[in-house]
Parts: sequence; structure tokens; C-alpha cells
Amino acid sequence: MDTRLSAQRQRIERVREALAQQQAHALLVPSSDPHLSEYLPARWQGRQWLSGFTGSMGTLVITLDRAALFADSRYWVQAEHELAGSGVELEKIPTGAAAHHIDWIARTLKPGQTLMVDGQVLALASAQMLRNALDKAGITLRTEADLLTQAWSDRPALPERPVYSHEAPQSVEPRAQRLARVREAMARHGASHHFVSTVDDVAWVTSLRGGDVEYNPVFLAHLLLDAKSATLYVGAGKIDAALAAQLARDGITLADYAAASDALRQLSPGSTLLVDPRRITLGFRQRVPDGVRVIEAINPSTLFKSRKSEPEAQFVREAMARDGAAMCAFYAWFEGAMAAGEHITELTIDERLSAERAKQPGFVGLSFSTIAAFNANGALPHYRATESHHAVIEGDGLLLIDSGGQYLGGTTDITRVWPVGRISEAHKRDYTLVLKATMSLSRTRFPRGILSPMIDAIARAPLWQHGLDYGHGTGHGVGYFLNVHEGPQTISQALPEPHMAMQPGMITSIEPGVYRPGKWGVRIENLGLTVPVDTPEHGAFGEMLAFETLTLCPIDTRCIEPALLRADEREWLDHYHATVRERLLPLVSGDARAWLIERTQPLQPG
Repeated sequence: MDTRLSAQRQRIERVREALAQQQAHALLVPSSDPHLSEYLPARWQGRQWLSGFTGSMGTLVITLDRAALFADSRYWVQAEHELAGSGVELEKIPTGAAAHHIDWIARTLKPGQTLMVDGQVLALASAQMLRNALDKAGITLRTEADLLTQAWSDRPALPERPVYSHEAPQSVEPRAQRLARVREAMARHGASHHFVSTVDDVAWVTSLRGGDVEYNPVFLAHLLLDAKSATLYVGAGKIDAALAAQLARDGITLADYAAASDALRQLSPGSTLLVDPRRITLGFRQRVPDGVRVIEAINPSTLFKSRKSEPEAQFVREAMARDGAAMCAFYAWFEGAMAAGEHITELTIDERLSAERAKQPGFVGLSFSTIAAFNANGALPHYRATESHHAVIEGDGLLLIDSGGQYLGGTTDITRVWPVGRISEAHKRDYTLVLKATMSLSRTRFPRGILSPMIDAIARAPLWQHGLDYGHGTGHGVGYFLNVHEGPQTISQALPEPHMAMQPGMITSIEPGVYRPGKWGVRIENLGLTVPVDTPEHGAFGEMLAFETLTLCPIDTRCIEPALLRADEREWLDHYHATVRERLLPLVSGDARAWLIERTQPLQPG
């Protein structure tokens, strides 16, 4: 038997032994940590440790005789490969179907049986949904224990990387001013206290950054504010004396990371606590005494940080230009190396592109794991090449590269597709239709405050017209030297909620795609800044917004089927390429400059 699969089976059996000791019948293992992060420190990667599935999203349920992993269409092919032989069943769910595993549990367990889940990593909103379903099914929910502690003897410790200050000029707002803005929002809610647990919110409020979570410059901490003071619960030794003194001058005191629960338990009766039910775990909510009034609403900082100020937007524009220059240098090398017959793999692409980004001023690290996917691998939206599984770039087909960087002045995320050898008419058709979808949303004007899921169909319409679609969202928010995936806006088929309103200053990806399993994938992604725009009606029907395309990198025109483009679409693409050339020419030289000029030529009349 494959030793890896044997390890997965042994680990699952250890969990079943622990369940039996607890007189329980199933364990729910979400992809989550006490901060409800997307990218998890090793200590909380229990789902991956047990199942072997390495995708960034997924939920595992282990019963006494079954194990099931719940994943959406972005991960189906990957999950089938990684779960094969492990004894874990793949439950395919529609993208965004957050309750699918709950329905499965309610159907699979019998009345009177018990489900366990660690309340310290279960979102309060998810816990409420889970409890309601289990109560109806007569199933008991227990959340007081972390069962993985029994089964995972060599579980990783907490990360210990240092915390640092995000300094001017890229940090454009004083820390004290941010604290004041949050306190003003607390006062509007009538809250005396506010508990912040999501690491990007903590980082934004405190103007601090760290390296505890892969690809995101954040650190593990909780923050408790009242009207005059704030306490940051963070690991010992992660903040040096000089930074601690700087924080103290802004009214922030330090406490041990593990003391956050006790701080909530010690809130005085009559206090009013503001928490975000989607950004706090059940475990922390349960620490709040009965005498404390709790207000559930979105974190004020989540809304504040989603709207970049004009000074921040200008730094983002600079970061995009630097990122674009790195892309030009890489692609010039890539095309030259291919022409010379060099041996290039998907891993080579990751290494060379990352190296070019690292040469740029202000570069800190990657914003996510680079996706370099040739032909069939491009049909896996979250593919990642590994030493044991990767493709050589040779022959004919399409190469998809989705990558991004973290800069002191912004976060980037870009996807481009390039032809290798000769490509077919079918390749060109898919590519052109995806490009039309990207342009369709990029050119759209929409009312300020429209709920972001409502504009998702604008990108999909050109694909729907030809019977095509894709299984992931069209766009996600992007942070300012923070998480590459940021809310509250989401251009997707999610159920719209009031806090998803599109507002000026938001940065959102636009990334439609087409994926043909076993053949190829196409995705073209730019980031757009939401800006006010004038219209012929001059605001008579309300303020209108549009996307300023921030991403600066040529879109390969060799893959286009010209007959599928309208004149206005050609005009948009030519104008975009003229902007890319103008912005990037001062930053490139030599082969990169020649490549940029060649790849930004206007389209030939069709």
C-alpha cells in the first residue's frame, strides 16, 4: 500500500478511537483556525493531515465507519486524485454551498447520536446553522474539546515569526486615527467593547504586519477595544520592546495570546460587546458572560479596509506597475528560452517568475502559491505543480499562469494565458470568449451600493450565450498589503447581503474562465478599483461607479479569434495595451522592453 495513504487511514482510525473514548459518533473538521483564516498555520491544518487533500477549501467529516470530504468544483479533479485509496469519499458540492456537509451529517447520523467539532475553530454563524439542523434531526452537538489533540501527537506548535509595523509612506493613516474610526463605529452601535479576531482586521486596525500565515503578511492575534484602550493578545516575544513602546503611545497594551478567552470571560455585567458572527468563533462567543449584551454586526474594520483611500490607491498603482515590469521580464525570458529549446517545466516558471518579482522595489513575498498550469493542468482552477506532479512545457497548447505579489504598497493577483506551439481554433474560441467576459465586466457602469453578487452575471453573459460557464466566483476583494482574498464584496453567485454593497475605493478581481477537464483551461484576470464615473445623466439617477483596471500586463492577442470581437471590444483592448505600454516602458529595458512593445501592438483590423 502507498505509505501516504496508509498514514491517512491510520490517522483516521486514531480519530475514531478518540471518538469512541468520548462516546461520540462523528467529528467535523473544517478548514479553519481560531481566526477563521483562509490560509492556515500548520497547527490547524487538521483536514489536510487527516485526508491528504491539499486544497485551500474543504470540509472533512469522519464517522465511526465513513469519512467524507466536501469540496466544490474548483477542487474535484484534485480531490479525486489526492483522496484515491485513502478511504475518504469525495462529496461534490456546488460552489458556495456552505450547508451541504450539514445536510449530509443530518442524514447520516441517527437521532440520539453525537457530533463533535472544536468550537475554537467553528465560526459563530456556521455554528448557529449547524445547531439548528442537528436539533431538528435529534443529533447532539459537542464543541468543548479539540479531538485532534488526542490523535495528532506531533502537532505543530504556534508560529513564532516577529511582528513589525507597516510604516509610512505606504501606511498612509496613523494608527491612532484608525482606532478612533473603529471607536466611532462602536459608539454608533452602542457598544462599550469590540472583539476583533480575524487576523487581517487586527493587522489593519493596528497597522502591524507579520509572517505567521503563508502568503498573507499577518500574524496570529486577537484585539479587544473599549472606548479608551485596546489590548492586543499576541505570542510572547513576537513584538520587540521598541514596537511595544510605539503601540503603548497609541493606547495599545500587550497581553499573552492565550489570555483572550479569559478577557472575554471577565467583561463586566452591563457591558455591550460588538462581535461579527462571521468573524468570531463559537468558542470565543461562549466565553462571554450572560450579563453582557452582545451586538452581532460586521466588523467596522472589514468595511473600512475594503475602501482604499486615494493615497493608498496611488501606491497600489505603483505596485501594479512594478508587478507588470516583473511580468515583462519573465515573459521575455520565457519566450526566448522556449525558442532556444530550453527544458522548461511548470516548476521552472514558478521559480523564474518569483525571482523577477523579488527584484522589484517594495516586494515582500508572493500573495499566493503560483499556478503555472499547462494544457490539462489549466483545467484545475487551484492547480499547483509539485516535484512529483508537474508538466514539461513542450508541444502545443495553452499555458495558464495565475500569480501575485505582496508589496509594501499593495497586493497583486493576475492571470494570463499564453500560446505554446500551435493552438487550435477551439483554443482561440474559448480564449476569446473568456476575454469578452473579462471586458464585459471591466467596462460596466453600475449604481453605487449595488450588491456585488448582482453584477456577476454581466461577466458570465458572453459565455452563457455560447453554453459555457465556470464553477467559481467572478471576483473577490483584494487587500492593501494584506490578504489577497478580502471581503466584504464578492462578485459571485452568493446570496446578496447588505454589507456586500459596492463602494468607491474597493479593489476587486475580475476573473471569468472556461475549463475543459483533461484538455485545457482559460482564465484572464485583472484587478479593478471601483471609482465614481460621470454619465450622460450626470447623477440624475444616482451616483454611478466603474472599474479602473489596475493590472498592467499585456493580454496575448495571438490567442484571439478576431471574428468574435466587436469593434468596441477591440477599441477597449487597444486602449488597455496603450496604457500598459505607457506605464511600463520607463520600468523595463532590453529584452523586456522589446517584448512589451511587441505584445502591446494594436489589433489588426478584422
